[in-house]
Amino acid sequence: MTLTTPKIKSVTVKLKTDRPVKKTPYQVKGVLMRNFPNDGIVPMLNGSYRKKFLYPRIQVKIVDEEILLVGLHQGVDPILAIHEKINDLNFGDITFEVLEKSVEESSEAFFFSSSLHRYRFLSNWVALNINTSKKYNTKEDEEKLQYLNDLIAKNIVFIAREMGFELAKYIYSKINVTDINPIKLDQNGWGAFDGEFYSNIVLPSYIGIGNGITRGYGTISGSQSNDILQFDNKEFRLLKSESENSHFSTETGNFSSTLFEVDVSAIQKPGIRKNKKKKAHQSKKKKKSFGKAKNSQLKKEKITKQSSDEPVNYNSYEYHKKQHSI
Repeated sequence: MTLTTPKIKSVTVKLKTDRPVKKTPYQVKGVLMRNFPNDGIVPMLNGSYRKKFLYPRIQVKIVDEEILLVGLHQGVDPILAIHEKINDLNFGDITFEVLEKSVEESSEAFFFSSSLHRYRFLSNWVALNINTSKKYNTKEDEEKLQYLNDLIAKNIVFIAREMGFELAKYIYSKINVTDINPIKLDQNGWGAFDGEFYSNIVLPSYIGIGNGITRGYGTISGSQSNDILQFDNKEFRLLKSESENSHFSTETGNFSSTLFEVDVSAIQKPGIRKNKKKKAHQSKKKKKSFGKAKNSQLKKEKITKQSSDEPVNYNSYEYHKKQHSI
């Protein structure tokens, strides 16, 4: 199976420092923006491209207490432009000296494969928000697993589309979580899971999936595209057969969905969220409403007084205004 799709580049820069990094991705981004205020990495980190790129092209991770800078597509060159200049990171209360840097580049970070590839979550996958949590809680165990599998498939399709990577009509996915009950997070009523998933779409390691990507959630580790063999149609047909005969698992510590064939065309494209207008303060609304009522009453009194004291002047401003307001 051959798909005519552009090759998507990726880069991962690992920074080994003189001591373990116990900072958040947000804090690391803040230091990078202060150190390189005029470089192309800044708008990639400060939200300037939020409407242009729904999926972040540069992601900062803390993995095993080391800093990782992950760049996809348009985010590759800005990272390569500064990585050699990062010699230390001053957080104010502590400064980390960079002892070693490693750079891993790929000219083809996304790949459509004829076999399954395993991805492990290095940080919790935030699958549920406040709305999807309500739907999830109404389902039985097997339905919950299928619901999570639908979500992971949507996550994969969303990222691929954002990168301009063309997908086939069908892809395959399977989710495996250690606990079917989500880990409750304070942020926005989120529900998270620990575990792994399988897909025949090859994704770059260390990218984020799900909600809270910029906070470091949903970081994955898995196959590299240069380890993938040529697409094999026979192998792909076996994958379809495996999907048709797969089963759920609801054992303690091992909750798995079926291997599911996903219709890519049925997954809707997300839109850019519009900021909701702030509601007026209740006291201001009352005050405004009271003012309108008062003005209306004064006008009525004026017209009543005019009609009782003298004939109506049909050429007057008040009369014409009254007629046009009807």
